[in-house]
Amino acid sequence: MRITKYFTILLLLIVVGCGKKEAGNPAENGGGGGTTPPSTVAHPGSLGFVGDTTDVSPSVSGGLVIMGGGSDVSSAFKWMIDRSGGGNALIIRATGTDAYNSYVNNLGNLKSVETLLINSRDLANNDKVARVIRNAELLFIAGGDQSDYMNYWRSTKTADAINYLLNTKKAPVGGTSAGSAILGRIYYSGENGSVTSDEALSNPYRSTINLYKNDFLSAPFMENVITDQHFLTRSRQGRLMTFLARSLADWNIPAKGIAADEATAVCVDQSGKASVFGSSYAYFFISDATKKPEKCQAGLPLDFNNGNKSVMVYQVRGTAAGNGSFRVSDFDTSKASGGSWSWYWVANGVLGQAPF
Repeated sequence: MRITKYFTILLLLIVVGCGKKEAGNPAENGGGGGTTPPSTVAHPGSLGFVGDTTDVSPSVSGGLVIMGGGSDVSSAFKWMIDRSGGGNALIIRATGTDAYNSYVNNLGNLKSVETLLINSRDLANNDKVARVIRNAELLFIAGGDQSDYMNYWRSTKTADAINYLLNTKKAPVGGTSAGSAILGRIYYSGENGSVTSDEALSNPYRSTINLYKNDFLSAPFMENVITDQHFLTRSRQGRLMTFLARSLADWNIPAKGIAADEATAVCVDQSGKASVFGSSYAYFFISDATKKPEKCQAGLPLDFNNGNKSVMVYQVRGTAAGNGSFRVSDFDTSKASGGSWSWYWVANGVLGQAPF
């Protein structure tokens, strides 16, 4: 009888113990006694992270990186990391993977690197997504398709959060390829497909040329600036000249241009001074309100000649340490150094250029 009683008590203890384990222990499940550790929080849209994503508040310095696509420029990422205060880095994109996480994390001292896939307007308007962006000390916009960024992010809490980093928190922000295409306040959307230089020069109003202004991101020093990428690799000089001609013809705006070739980045510090990092060239285009295109009409080749002196262009070769100096703050030609000047023009749909 006594043995039966002890056996019954032992059986009850085993059953109760097993029941508790199946119900789950908050601490064993990463709950930390009911509070999930910040470093294991799954943010909406997160593709993963490395490090500890707990919010911090280090001192940061503003900066803008316009990267030209192709191979990433490690020295430009290090330039941003130096300005991040060692805080949390965030990659945002609309397609792709978390491949940047380990790459960026290995380039310097950061608390964490996380990638968010923001591929819908619902996610772009999610308060938690916006908070993660605002809490970042470094933001990088990956390549992809800039029309996705425009369609998903424009006029959303995500765009507001990026603008907060650019203008209020003044954290370093950069992008490559499509990610840098949206950093100018005038931007080419590519929503109807990309356009080549020959196509743009032969008809500046073809359906694949869609330009927008002042309705998306508001990066410092980027007012009336158009960016372009893959510049030499894809021979995009003619299409940028077309964009500048359209800006004059449509809006009476003498726009500027910043273009980077692949494996090259333009890094603009908080004072508006730019240097060029990487292995190829970057270009600074300056149009003139008194030099409008002679012919900029639908279905006809572009004429943007002005005596073979339509647009001033400054070319700077990149280096690993950063080369040249150009004042993006005011495009003051007298302050440029480390590069060379040329005139660009278009005659009957044919691009011309000559050094001066």
